[in-house]
Amino acid sequence: MTDSDKPQAAPAAKSSVRMIKVPEDRAGQRLDNFLLGQLKGAPRSLVYKLVRSGQVRVNGGRAKADRKLEGGEEVRIPPVNLNEFGDKAPPPSSFLQRMEEAIVFEDAKLLVINKPTGVASHGGSGISHGAIETMRALRPNMNLELVHRLDRDTSGLLILAKKRSALVELQALLREDHGGIQKRYLTLLAGRMPDGVMSVDAPLHVGLRQGGERHVQVNAIGKPSLSHFKVLERRGGQSYCEVRIETGRTHQIRVHAQHIGHPVAGDDKYGDPAVNKRFREQIGLKRLFLHAASLEFALDGGKTPYVLNAPLPPDLVDALNKL
Repeated sequence: MTDSDKPQAAPAAKSSVRMIKVPEDRAGQRLDNFLLGQLKGAPRSLVYKLVRSGQVRVNGGRAKADRKLEGGEEVRIPPVNLNEFGDKAPPPSSFLQRMEEAIVFEDAKLLVINKPTGVASHGGSGISHGAIETMRALRPNMNLELVHRLDRDTSGLLILAKKRSALVELQALLREDHGGIQKRYLTLLAGRMPDGVMSVDAPLHVGLRQGGERHVQVNAIGKPSLSHFKVLERRGGQSYCEVRIETGRTHQIRVHAQHIGHPVAGDDKYGDPAVNKRFREQIGLKRLFLHAASLEFALDGGKTPYVLNAPLPPDLVDALNKL
């Protein structure tokens, strides 16, 4: 493939004041997410700054970032030069190509990628190009929105909605108590898990450490969280498992695995440093062994089923084979 054939992002440019009428199909969308769709490539920090400073107006008045918009409302978007706010260049062409190749499914409603490890779901906290920003650069004429998120170090299926109707329906499915979206992960847990399915029903609370880093722990004041661990195979005294989750809390699988005494291999936040060191030296595992392998759901009120799959990445297959 020549350089001219590779996908290229549209360059950032100085905009003028815009008055945007909220389309009816965007009713219910948060103001910050609406602005991210209008300001292609804008870092989230910039959007919040514009809202806090009052430069963004809804029907002539100030509004908060989490304001739910209604169809027909008028949003004032101020002049913005993205190059002045830390997004000085489009994603590198090699990264654009890598993310183009990560697309595993696409139709009129959805775009689904097999997100590589190390790629954040969205930019922020010093990350210029997350998955959503990069896919928007690849599809500049689409209004892509993240349906859900994956941890930066977790690989696997990530859904982006092309249509507001699909986004709303999928987010409603995600809120269902017993999993309107069936989510299956593959992971390597340290130590020997017992046979059968181990269900972990333990509430999770998100706290902040010094410096603003999120740290999640099992705590009675947290949100209900339910995970089901099943051993698929034991290798070298470790447990290769399937995990099905009925809730989608931050770091859920990683914290539940730690809670039962079998942390995820390669987890530098919740795992065992000595065990992780052995994994690096003995099987070459340099990343979190957690992969979002399959998603099952139905749209259009249950009439249109989706079954999406992403195979275990080669580096994790190689590590598993060395056990």
